[in-house]
Amino acid sequence: MNADVIVVGAGLAGLVATCELTAKGKKVAVVDQESAANLGGQAFWSFGGLFLVDSPQQRRMGVKDSFELAWNDWQGSAQFDRLEDEDSWAVRWARAYVEFAAGEKRAWLDRLGIKLLPTVGWAERGDLRADGHGNSVPRFHVTWGTGPGVLRPFVAGVRQAAARGLVTFYHRHRVDELVMSGGAVKGVRGTLLAEDDSPRGVASNRDEVGEFELAAPAVIVTSGGIGGNHDMVRRYWPERMGSAPESMVTGVPAYVDGRMLDISAEAGARLVNRDRMWHYTEGLRNWDPIWPGHGIRILPGPSSMWFDALGRRLPDPCLPGYDTLSTLRHLRGTGHDHSWFVLTQRIIEKEFALSGSEQNPDITRNDRKAFLRERLLGKGAPAPVEAFKRNGADFVVAGTLDELVAKMNQLTIEPLLDADLVRRQIEARDLQVANPYSKDSQIQGIRNARRYLGDRLGRTVTPHRILDPAAGPLIGVMLHVLTRKTLGGIQTDLDSRVLGLDGRPIDGLFAAGEIAGFGGGGVHGYNALEGTFLGGCLFSGRQAGRAAAG
Repeated sequence: MNADVIVVGAGLAGLVATCELTAKGKKVAVVDQESAANLGGQAFWSFGGLFLVDSPQQRRMGVKDSFELAWNDWQGSAQFDRLEDEDSWAVRWARAYVEFAAGEKRAWLDRLGIKLLPTVGWAERGDLRADGHGNSVPRFHVTWGTGPGVLRPFVAGVRQAAARGLVTFYHRHRVDELVMSGGAVKGVRGTLLAEDDSPRGVASNRDEVGEFELAAPAVIVTSGGIGGNHDMVRRYWPERMGSAPESMVTGVPAYVDGRMLDISAEAGARLVNRDRMWHYTEGLRNWDPIWPGHGIRILPGPSSMWFDALGRRLPDPCLPGYDTLSTLRHLRGTGHDHSWFVLTQRIIEKEFALSGSEQNPDITRNDRKAFLRERLLGKGAPAPVEAFKRNGADFVVAGTLDELVAKMNQLTIEPLLDADLVRRQIEARDLQVANPYSKDSQIQGIRNARRYLGDRLGRTVTPHRILDPAAGPLIGVMLHVLTRKTLGGIQTDLDSRVLGLDGRPIDGLFAAGEIAGFGGGGVHGYNALEGTFLGGCLFSGRQAGRAAAG
């Protein structure tokens, strides 16, 4: 035996599991196809958002939350409809996760030294139904340090364990097979890849220089999802969402390739809910890319006007920050792969944020003064947002609407937008901001957002006319579908044991993180409430490590 447990994948879930194992004195082999520079995986690039329920941060902001409200929101969003089959474990994982988020999670994070911003974001405001998708209250807690801040205690813990001889890293080892015997896992087999000194996130070589095999009585698969593999995204794209886009930008590094899903299936693991995915509609082409097709997501406030490729305003609930998959489904029915935000300089200064650790240097560096200066007290948009406005291929700026639409049409192969149509819709909307009453649902949403202190201070601008020259200049932003997550994957029980086609655990085999649908093969059901992807890796990685430790 080379170790007590082999962990396949050095991302967040794998590191959490490894920390749990070494805390019990277990020897762990951490196997990953990338170099040591990529330790922590995709989580390093994240914004660091975590879903918490009834937290001190919420209470200080005047938010009243409870387990009952959060569980109602989760069920309305997940819409579990395969309870006798593919959702049978997912719904149990969901209940356990919401209990964790409303209970032990905050104290556990605090013991690890993970600190949260004092403000709470309101992501996925929902489909405008009390029993439907969405967060009834703000629950998106951003970590000081963003994704690297979430990773920090686990990276430190694993490195300390390595120094004690409990962890051995096998970087540039690509697993091609789970070794099975008598219905039990016995180890892994795969290919040695050539050394590669590329920086973190940059696509590495796939030059094969040898083979390897490692043996252990237990294996935890934590190798992530499919967002970097557009062929796989298209293969499992659900018909209910229309046709898959011909053109997409990529929200994760190239190594997020989904290989271990099929490899696990070949070993007997049951894969479920592969038609459930989470991709964003507010993607931008990164003007300073790190990986191939690198896309960045806008985290929008509620005020930008959203138009399809033909200049038609999107219907409810397709509003900025409300319902990701309803918007994606609607846009896939337009016959085009892009859509548009139209906004003002006043809106971009207060409402635009960009997802990703590298796009939020103040928070990533734990620079409280810079955070206050740029986001709450300063004038102008945050520097990374201004850099995209200045350099990004998807931004156009103009002093008049006619000029703006003309520039927007220059970004497409043929001019699709009619300035008169766009103007009529903007003027109709602008008529609704003259008084505190409105029949326009987006204006109602803006006013509702500003009732929440966190939004009023830093995320939602005072309602104003889009065509007010004092609020200008006007800005048009071309939006693309950005690949991100699979919501399905390997079915597991509440101990993260991988289930076979007969529904029974496969001896010694565990899975956690995105490859397991963040728990149970699909803890989110059809929709995510946000802040639940990193949280799902934390929770399922912890469960897997504790269970495999025995």
